[in-house]
Amino acid sequence: MGIKVVKFGGSSLADAEHFRRVAAIVKADPNRRYVVASAPGKRYSEDVKVTDMLYRCYEMVRNREDITEYYAQICERYNSIIRDLGLNFDITGELEYIRNGITHHSGRDFAASRGEYLNSLILAKLLGFGFIDAESVVYFREDGTFDGEKTNEEMKKELQRFEYAVIPGFYGVMPNGTIKTFSRGGSDITGSIVARAAEAELYENWTDVSGFLMADPRIVQDPQPIKEVTYRELRELSYMGASVLHEDAIFPVRYAGIPINIRNTNEPEAPGTMIVSATNGYDTDKIITGVAGKKGLSVITIEKDMMNAEIGFGRRVLEVLEDHDISFEHLPSGVDTMSVVVSTAGVDAVRERVINAINRSVRPDSVVIEDGLALLAVVGRGMVKAKGTAARVFDAISGADVNIRMIDQGSSELNIIVGIEEHDFEKAMNAIYREFVKA
Repeated sequence: MGIKVVKFGGSSLADAEHFRRVAAIVKADPNRRYVVASAPGKRYSEDVKVTDMLYRCYEMVRNREDITEYYAQICERYNSIIRDLGLNFDITGELEYIRNGITHHSGRDFAASRGEYLNSLILAKLLGFGFIDAESVVYFREDGTFDGEKTNEEMKKELQRFEYAVIPGFYGVMPNGTIKTFSRGGSDITGSIVARAAEAELYENWTDVSGFLMADPRIVQDPQPIKEVTYRELRELSYMGASVLHEDAIFPVRYAGIPINIRNTNEPEAPGTMIVSATNGYDTDKIITGVAGKKGLSVITIEKDMMNAEIGFGRRVLEVLEDHDISFEHLPSGVDTMSVVVSTAGVDAVRERVINAINRSVRPDSVVIEDGLALLAVVGRGMVKAKGTAARVFDAISGADVNIRMIDQGSSELNIIVGIEEHDFEKAMNAIYREFVKA
């Protein structure tokens, strides 16, 4: 087996005991050469993540509040980890430097990134690995977008200097030298970036769950795990709300053809979920890979006779949404009807302006915005080979006494999306799961 890149989430590095588990996992396989670390997560349900504590310090400084006592709690989190691990490692200077940076307005991203930075220093010390600061190898452009090619080039050079190393996740550097973070959960992205640069054979993403589940366990009782999923299926499920891996983390390794293995730090013997570029196999007993969905949606319905003959009609409607900074989710349409599904939160404050602008732009017979919509996506690479899958989905929903408001299926037949009333969301998801997964 070639190089493995391993990333550990905040729940996997919350305290000294978890650090020991991580060290045991890394040391168990000499191919696990590059480790990406998150900031300490919650140790118990009422606990606070270190990143959130650092964000609060930043806000306190903005409000001209003294952070001395609160910041001392952050220092103790790290010092207690070092103490409990029995390490001879003094980070007093680092902690003071960070405190000064926050109090002297080094920026919100600088404050947030220090959780990963400090955790990675400690983990590198525990493992006896080298330390590569993400600030020196992860680059953003002037406009704040990630510079993938420059990062890959510089990361590759730096990795060649270390046989084993720890790299902090979540952040990089702007052209002016200031710290820039990815969105929350961005350590997943860093792990993917490192895997690509290292030309790894496998990217292991360790968290507190044993891979992806076929449905949300808060809605469906004890859903079965997904053993193998393709990048395309994962993209569909993640977009619709299934959250184990940051969805942007897929792209660097997908282009490089590197599989991702989602594993559980607390159950290292569990195989987890393997995410692969492509596979011909699928579970013939289940057909589907998973079901996911999202609430909080509205549908803009536009009706106009002979709409289909009017060139540029759809473009003008979408330009109205663009002008109001609204992105669309789906576009299920008919000959004389165009529906645009959008986030309710995104359209709420500007709905009257949007309606007026659409009226001016395309002169429809009617335009209305209806709230309370939810979407459910049934995803599976096996669906294209199995006759009657759509009928089974619709029958299951109908059997649960749920009305379908909208149907959308792509030509690839990778997924079937249905729109339903929000209050029927849980009932419909359970019905679909039971139809395809027998107890």
